Amino acid sequence: MPVQRAKISELELELGLDEADDRETLRAKVAQRLGVAAEELPELAVQKRAIDARRGRVRFHLTISALDPDAPPLGGAPPREVDRNARVLIVGDGPSGLFCAYELARRGVGSVVLDRGKLVQPRRRDLKGLTRHGVVNEDSNYCFGEGGAGTYSDGKLYTRSHKRGDVRDVLELLAVHGAPPEILADARPHIGSNKLPKVISALRERLTAVGVRFRFEARVTGLVRRPDGRVSRVRLASGEELEADAVVLATGHSARDIYELLSESGVGLVAKGFALGVRIEHPQPLINQIQYGRFASHPRLPNAAYRLAHTEDERGVFSFCMCPGGFIVPAATEPDGVVVNGMSLSRRDSPFANSGLVVSIDADELGPAAAGPLAGVEFQRAIERAAFRAGGGRFRAPAQRLGDFLAGRPSDTVGPSSYRPGVVPGDLGAVLPRLVVEALRAGLRQIGGRLPAFLLPDALLIAAETRTSAPVRILRDPVTLVSPSVEGLYPCGEGAGYAGGIVSAALDGLRVADRIFASAGQ
Repeated sequence: MPVQRAKISELELELGLDEADDRETLRAKVAQRLGVAAEELPELAVQKRAIDARRGRVRFHLTISALDPDAPPLGGAPPREVDRNARVLIVGDGPSGLFCAYELARRGVGSVVLDRGKLVQPRRRDLKGLTRHGVVNEDSNYCFGEGGAGTYSDGKLYTRSHKRGDVRDVLELLAVHGAPPEILADARPHIGSNKLPKVISALRERLTAVGVRFRFEARVTGLVRRPDGRVSRVRLASGEELEADAVVLATGHSARDIYELLSESGVGLVAKGFALGVRIEHPQPLINQIQYGRFASHPRLPNAAYRLAHTEDERGVFSFCMCPGGFIVPAATEPDGVVVNGMSLSRRDSPFANSGLVVSIDADELGPAAAGPLAGVEFQRAIERAAFRAGGGRFRAPAQRLGDFLAGRPSDTVGPSSYRPGVVPGDLGAVLPRLVVEALRAGLRQIGGRLPAFLLPDALLIAAETRTSAPVRILRDPVTLVSPSVEGLYPCGEGAGYAGGIVSAALDGLRVADRIFASAGQ
């Protein structure tokens, strides 16, 4: 008698390192668990896959469910032919802007997506100009361009934002547009900077086919309002003005000129706490050894990741955007500031592991009240400029050996690093604020008490990791998601202070699209 699908709802399985997870093995395991013959089982699907390396052993944990033949197609409702006369302008083609356009197109509402940067392929050439020649294009770099900051900085999809919306919907949309299907099951899904550009291009091409319009190298320089205060047009750097009934601001956390424009225009902003610090880089085999122990060289295990956190006197010190088998990249957007970030290719096979190691900064620590809502921007900028000076120009980054940093002495030499354009040995105490340096030292010592091997004296600290999240929040109504200062203006995503990463930004884009649709009475 066939087994009912309901009996195989989120069935937990555990596999050893030498046990295969192919279709027949999983069917045999489930059949054994239920006490039935394998041929009595319906088709099965792996809903979740994770590695458990606790308590000195390494196992694979799988969640299995019966495949539902009546389930809706992957990716949900497709976009449909849109009303090309709809006047919705979306400023920014990162995940929040792109998914906002996608959700509007599902409902037949057209939009125009504007981005200051370039398409993914010509954008790649500008990245080479930065890494090889030390020249930054202020409109096309690791932060600006098609797909936003995530396109060429890893594509990690892990999020804790399930309460904000349908995470599965976001993952499915990425999968049907070319992301590896494993992202639907992996506990910490990841696409990789070599694959994500093609996914972003595929999403754009699908939207273009139904009438959504995209304009690149179209930097916004002004908002024009009607006499009643509602936004009516957007002004571009070229002088062109585009009419709009609704404007979605999805510009990302590094569009400082947009914050300045909004502040000068009287749009409601507040300074927001964020985190900053360094990138810490270890040999990847060391991290594998720490995480997997005697199983570190097992061929079925991927390069290991970690997540670390410590609180000292109510100040958080934590790892951020950890990249196993990854690279440190120059994420500068201004010609006189060094910013570092991390990324991995899909294979995650670099010999280095890197992570942000950052310190939480409260909004009231950014400067006097007179500094206003952009105090955090200036706080970041001062550190980035100090890092630029310490690196000697051309976006070389200041670096210090971990042992020297803890001892409070400059490094005269440093070992190899994945960072290009290169590192310069020195003293990060002369680059970072004292409160950050002291918190990092305290946090590292506490982490070392739990994981002594992590405090490898020759591990590198590289500055400055300043763009963890927006230092500004653009105020919006919690229900309508509209700016209280400008009717028709929808602050959205990470740059507006309402998300942190690809998935949460995409979810916010979906929410904003829903509110725009609802406000139009459709």
